[in-house]
Amino acid sequence: MNNPIAQIFVAAVITFIGMFIFVPVFLGFVRLFGFYTIVEERTCKVYMLFGKVVTVIDEPGLHLLILKLGLKAPLVNFLGKCHTLDLRLDQEYLRSTPVNSEEGAPMGIGIWYEMVVSDPVSYLFKNADPRGSLAANVGNSTVRCLSNMKLADMLQDRHPMSLTVRKEVSPLSREWGYSLGSVYIRKVHFRDVGMIKQIEEKVVNRLRQVTSAIKQDGTNQVNIIASTAEQQAAIEFAKAAAMRPQIVGLALKKISQDPDIAHALFAVLETQNIIAGEASITMIPKNSELLGAMIAGTQAPKGAPAK
Repeated sequence: MNNPIAQIFVAAVITFIGMFIFVPVFLGFVRLFGFYTIVEERTCKVYMLFGKVVTVIDEPGLHLLILKLGLKAPLVNFLGKCHTLDLRLDQEYLRSTPVNSEEGAPMGIGIWYEMVVSDPVSYLFKNADPRGSLAANVGNSTVRCLSNMKLADMLQDRHPMSLTVRKEVSPLSREWGYSLGSVYIRKVHFRDVGMIKQIEEKVVNRLRQVTSAIKQDGTNQVNIIASTAEQQAAIEFAKAAAMRPQIVGLALKKISQDPDIAHALFAVLETQNIIAGEASITMIPKNSELLGAMIAGTQAPKGAPAK
């Protein structure tokens, strides 16, 4: 095989077979016999042999079991057991835990909490269902610690309620290998549908009362402003009416000082009164006294029926 291309091809095939077939198979046999193991981030491996815990590995990376277990390493995978635990932070939310307030109102509390596995051995062997037991413990502590509280405190003071539940649950959770993290009361609500409807009706009625009170107050303010304006206008008109005779009298006094102007003024005023009175005027020739008497006798007063 003097051809360089053929040599490169054969070397590539051998390398591929060695890297992707023989090496994984070899490493698999090595792991099968317990010479080494790989622990991923935030995980833990608990090795058991003949019903006893022989080692716990919680540090991520490559670990040589032959150095940690000695001659027991090849027997662990065949005669023992390996438990892989998740050490990541976990969360849980309990919805509508039933409690009663001091006033007897049926309330529901939604509580959110965090937990993480702190002791793998206790988590595996001290409780058959540590997650369910922790949830039941949190629910029972919520009912025991938060019942018979005043309704106003239950609806407002959520932070002290969360601290109270956390202090109650933490000691028991550590015994089961759980470390309880943050605890927070997320929701407090009424469980009785009839009570909810009554509260809604009261709120609606209160809003209507407040709205009508605001409207009535606005109407009263407008009426006060309007009456004040009318009062001030009436005062000013009264002042003007009281001053009118004085102004007219001073003007007539000045006019009366000149007889010609006074005579002309009163003549004009008399003419205006005659025109405003709508009197009928009949033109009679001179020296016709009988005709005038006859016409005067036939005319009726204003507003009276004609004869």
